[in-house]
Amino acid sequence: MMRWLILGALLGLLLLYPSLLAAVLTIAVALLSKPLVVAFAAGLAARPYLPRIRRWAR
Repeated sequence: MMRWLILGALLGLLLLYPSLLAAVLTIAVALLSKPLVVAFAAGLAARPYLPRIRRWAR
């Protein structure tokens, strides 16, 4: 729910201030050009769907 509120606020700001679109795109391109950031974000996105590995009982 909070994610949608943040997205709505961002879209509202972009409608109010069209010059912010260039700034947001610049930041997004700068982050996506770094492979480490992309890999970290992919890991965070995939983490809830990965099975937990439990230790063997002795």
